This record gives sequence, C-alpha cells and structure tokens, in this order.
Amino acid sequence: MITAYITHPDCMQHFMGPNHPESPKRLEAIRARLALSGVLTHTMQSEAQPVKAQTLALAHCPQYLEMLEAHAPQEGLSELDGETHMNQGTLAAARVAAGAVVRGVDQVFRHQADNVFCAVRPPGHHAERSSAMGFCFYNNVAIGVAHARQRYGVERIAVLDFDVHQGNGTVDIFKDDPGVLVCSSFQTPFYPWRYMNGTWDNIVNTPLMAGSDGTAFRRGVETHWLPALQAFKPQLIMLSAGFDAHRDDPMADLNLLEPDYFWVTQLALDIARVYAEGRLVSVLEGGYHLDALGTSVEAHLKALLGFPLGDP
Repeated sequence: MITAYITHPDCMQHFMGPNHPESPKRLEAIRARLALSGVLTHTMQSEAQPVKAQTLALAHCPQYLEMLEAHAPQEGLSELDGETHMNQGTLAAARVAAGAVVRGVDQVFRHQADNVFCAVRPPGHHAERSSAMGFCFYNNVAIGVAHARQRYGVERIAVLDFDVHQGNGTVDIFKDDPGVLVCSSFQTPFYPWRYMNGTWDNIVNTPLMAGSDGTAFRRGVETHWLPALQAFKPQLIMLSAGFDAHRDDPMADLNLLEPDYFWVTQLALDIARVYAEGRLVSVLEGGYHLDALGTSVEAHLKALLGFPLGDP
C-alpha cells in the first residue's frame, strides 16, 4: 500500500509558551521515532499547502474566522482561553495543518495514495464552528470532510476519533448532518464537558472510565462503532488520531498501548476497504508524552502501511 505522510515546516512555528504541552517538540518526536525505526522511508512524503479561505468557510462561520485574524499578535502571545493561545506563527501553522488534510483527501481520491497520515499541529477536533478551544483553532478533519463533499461529491463520510478527549468540535459542526457519522471514544467524566449526552443519530459516543485499558477500548469500538459503520457504509474514512489515551500520557488516565492503536487502525482500514475503496485520511490530534507519542504513531503508520507491528 502507498501511505502518504504530509506535514509542513510552518507547523513548528506555532508556540503557546515554554511549559505548554502542545509543543513543537511533538512533531520532532514523531519524526525522530519514524526515522529511527525506518518507517518514514516507506511513506510517500509531501508538503502541505495552506488551506484556502473559502474552504475554511465550509466548516467555520465568517465571524469566527475574522475573530482569529483580529487576535493574531505581531509579537508575544494572544490568549483565546486559559489553555489556547496564539503567537505570530499560529495561523500560518493552522492553515497548513488544515491544508495537509485537504491535500490528503485529494491524494486518496486521485489514487495517488491508498491512505494518508497528516503529521500536523495545531490539532483541530476541539475547534467548533464558531469557537476555538482545547489547543485547537481550525477543525482540520471537518475541513477535510467539507472539501471531500464539495470537490468529490462524497455523500457519506465517517470520522473516527480515538483521542482521550471527545471531539466536541467535530460533533458541533456535524451533529445535525446525516451525511457524516462521528464515532468518538474518550475518558469520562472529562474535558470538554459538552456534547457527551446527546441523542443525535449520527453521533456515536464511546465513553471510557478512568483506568480503562485496551480491552475496554476494543470492546467499546466493536460494540458501538462497528454496527454504526456497517449500517452507514462510509465512502471515506477520516481519523482524528489522538494518542493521549496512552498509559504513559500525563494528560489523562486511560491505559492504551501501541498494540491498541495498531488494532484500531487496522479496523478502520478494514471498514475503508469494504465500503470506501480503501480511502482513509488520518490526522494527528493529541499525544503529549513524547516517547509514547513517537512509538504510538509508529504503530499507527505500520498498520497504514500494511506492516506487522513487531515488538511494541
């Protein structure tokens, strides 16, 4: 299989302070681990292009996009909330992060790649239609979904979100949209404290109690996600790939390991092969323990490439 690896140097320019967990070091750790293991050399590497303004407007309201531009600082940091800050490089990074996902969608529909991993930051799945939060500014996955629908006429798209936090932004944007199925696993009760008890037909929440391990995660995915996916028959799979549910991650209290990320990636690929001609685009979300992030993404990429996991 051809797995594309899309990133951009501008993703390193976004910085929210020396002690902030969402750091440029995250992408450094991923690339170092993939280079050390040799996995990176098996991917088709390419560089993102900034997303176009009209594509951003497919997922976010104009007033929100104008607010972000107005708050972009010339120097120092501009605070949007207690944990989400902008520096002078933030919007450039956010534009190429979203642009990577757009390029990934183009690659799978143009048969240039079988699947794609977007190694980007800032993350996106907490960004709602009109609100930044949780380290997120543009909802990268939602923008990719909107592009696939507009450019390629895709009627059914599934978003699978396995971050330790619920993808509230993606839910906010698509909760009343029957053409998008959102499946989200997350620790509960936990941030972002919203959209967790809704009854929308196209939102499948899979809450996991603190301390849950890979067995509970796999059981939840098989019980809740699989029947919904089989009934929905998606024509494209989008992954919000968060790795902060890892046992070593300081952000929360779930206990997933590298084989769990390998397993859920294989499951997503199986669904993509059955219903979507193999089309799958994965986008980095959380993951804040640098060593665990590197090895988890390595496991994820091995599954995308069709390689065995080997020794985790």
